Amino acid sequence: MSTISSLGVGSNLDLSGLLEKLTTAESQPLVAMKKQQSSYNAKLTAYGTLQGALSTLQAASKKLGDASLFQGVKAASSATNVLSATALANGAPGSYSVDVTTLAQSQSLATGGVAKATDPVGAGRVTIYFGTLSAGVFTDDSARAAASDAQSFVLDSPATLEGLRDAINKNSAIGVTASIVNDGSASPYRLVLNSTETGAASSMRIAVTDAADPPNATAPDLIKLQGLLNHNGVSGLTQTMAASNAALTVNGISITSATNTVKEAVQGVTMTLAKTGSSSLTVTRDTASVESAVTAFVTAYNGLLGTASYLTKYDTAAKSGSPLVGDATLRTIQTGIRSALNTPQAGEFQTLSRIGVTFEKDGSLKFDAAKLTSAMAGNPAAVTALFAGTGGNTGYGTQLAALVDGFIGTNGKLSNATAGVNATLKILDTRYAAGEASMEAKVARYRTQFTQLDVLMSKMTATTSYLTAQFDAMNASASSK
Repeated sequence: MSTISSLGVGSNLDLSGLLEKLTTAESQPLVAMKKQQSSYNAKLTAYGTLQGALSTLQAASKKLGDASLFQGVKAASSATNVLSATALANGAPGSYSVDVTTLAQSQSLATGGVAKATDPVGAGRVTIYFGTLSAGVFTDDSARAAASDAQSFVLDSPATLEGLRDAINKNSAIGVTASIVNDGSASPYRLVLNSTETGAASSMRIAVTDAADPPNATAPDLIKLQGLLNHNGVSGLTQTMAASNAALTVNGISITSATNTVKEAVQGVTMTLAKTGSSSLTVTRDTASVESAVTAFVTAYNGLLGTASYLTKYDTAAKSGSPLVGDATLRTIQTGIRSALNTPQAGEFQTLSRIGVTFEKDGSLKFDAAKLTSAMAGNPAAVTALFAGTGGNTGYGTQLAALVDGFIGTNGKLSNATAGVNATLKILDTRYAAGEASMEAKVARYRTQFTQLDVLMSKMTATTSYLTAQFDAMNASASSK
């Protein structure tokens, strides 16, 4: 059977060109579907851009809808090397003169020295009590004494100074840390005990008793440990640092604290003392955080406005528009947000203009921070009500956050519109695949038919040539006779 290596060779016709034109004609429906797909994909991308701008606005609105934002108070120290301070929402604005005369510190006791840290120092039950030492008299802290079991440990067999140190340190509930120092003397190794808590009520008293049952008060190991550790609160061990409270004055009023973290010496303020000295403490309302939040809100709204303008732009010269020209979903969103911002709120400050946020001619927002600062200084509660609501009423912040959620949340307008576009794209994908398969089948049939035509024409041409040659030969033979 004759074969054709290229269409048109056998028939001397432009079958390849004809097949190409037929292919182009058959693919026109696919081209139209491609344009539809591109249009819907552009719309899907535009919806994604719109959702991003709405999410930014929602986040900014939520922040303004949180009443705690407007209750912020900050404290500043003029001498941060003396003290630092933080303030809670109930902090009392004002200026305070603070003079720190004493820092709180923990007690430190040292035992007598031993020749080697690895020599046995005795055995027994060691109990550490805490209390107050005043005028040579030690008074137990009754509350902590009730929990003395947690401050007690037992050395069952003769322990070394190192073993005694480790027994103390392994139990944080004791409330004491231990270390060994070498003072360079003939018996240089001394155990140093430090209370983990500061304050005058954290002085230590140490009692060593026999842990055996029945007790044996004359046991040599017990007596040895008692000689090393017994401390009646006044004598026994050497006090290297006394337990003391922090002492300070605030505007001339004397304050004491068991720790260097002093709370409520100024209402709603916590001071952390670092060293003795004087400092001025200033407590003010944190208007900077409110200003930052309002600025972010205005920026987010204007960003949404710009995004909407870009997505609905129309080029009259090119007669082409952006993906969301005339889009009903975007139009609904814009109308809803603008309406919400123009709705007066409950309270003294009913509109955004009262705190410096106004609409420009182009629909964008403008923010006058000075007006907000004045409003916060004069009536912070009214500013709070404007954004976060009051008395069961919501404010601009909470309202807009909820409104945007109705657009981008589950079953929201934008979410549903996005789902609709995705569904359409899936249908188009299915139709395109079916149309492409149908077109390819038709083109394959055309190719087969053209190939058959080419083979037939080639055979006919060959037959014609043969017959012509035969007739020519017969004519030549007849002419020669």
